[in-house]
Amino acid sequence: MSQIETAWDPEQYALYSDERLRPARDLLARVRLDAPEVVYDLGCGEGRATAMLAARWPGARITGIDGSADMLAAARTRDLKVAWERSDIGEWSPLSPADLVFSNAALHWLDDHAALFPRLMGHVAPGGALAVQMPRNHGAPSHTCLAEAVESGPWRDRLGPLLRRAPVAAPAVYREILAPLSRTLDIWETEYLHVLEGDDPVVAWTKGSVMRPLIAALDGAEREAFLADYAARLRPAYPRRPDGRTPFPFRRLFIVAAR
Repeated sequence: MSQIETAWDPEQYALYSDERLRPARDLLARVRLDAPEVVYDLGCGEGRATAMLAARWPGARITGIDGSADMLAAARTRDLKVAWERSDIGEWSPLSPADLVFSNAALHWLDDHAALFPRLMGHVAPGGALAVQMPRNHGAPSHTCLAEAVESGPWRDRLGPLLRRAPVAAPAVYREILAPLSRTLDIWETEYLHVLEGDDPVVAWTKGSVMRPLIAALDGAEREAFLADYAARLRPAYPRRPDGRTPFPFRRLFIVAAR
C-alpha cells in the first residue's frame, strides 16, 4: 500500500496525540546509540516523534520521510533542524547507510515483512540500529468489529479489499527474520490501557488510522451508515464507564535490531 496514494488527516490523527506518541517514547528509550550522525524517521507523519529524535540527538542529520503531503505540511510548521521528504516508505532507499532507521506506527501499512525488514536492515550502518513500533491490535474488537461492519453491508465488495486483517505477525516471526542480521535484537509487546473521553471514542481513534482508507471510499449517507453500524458493534465491547470515560486496551509490537 502506497502512503502517497492515500490521504491522511493530521487533525483527526492528532485527537489522541499523547496516547499515540507514548509508544514512540518507549521505543526511543530502548535505542542504545550515543551520537548517531544520520537518522531517518520513516512514516514521520506530522513530526511529533521526529521532534523527540531531534531533542535527543541535536547534532544528528535527521530526515523525516512520509507519503502524505498534508502530514508533511504540518511537520514543517515545527521549528526543527530536520529535512522533510515526501516519499513512499515502501520504496525508500537512502544514498548511504544510516546510523538509525526509526519508524513509529508506519510499517504495518506495508506488505511482505519477510522482505521489507531485511531490506531496511541493509540500510543500517554497522554499529547502527533499526527501531520499529507497529500496532498489533488486529485481533481486538476495534478491528474485528470493523471487519464485521465491512462484510455485513452493501459496501462489502468495495471495502473488503481494503481491509488489512493481520498486517503484523507474532514477535517470534520477526525474530526469525532479523536474528541472522542483528548483533543484538530486542523484541517486546506492550498492551496500553488508554482511557478515552467523548462519545464513541474508539470510532474517533480508528477514523484517524485503520479506518481511514475505508471511509475515504464511501460518500455521504453511505459513509454515515457505515460509521453508525461500526459504532453500534463497538459499544458493547468498549462500554463507557460510570466516570464517563472509555477504557481502550491497545497492543503494540516493538523491535530494536542493532547491527
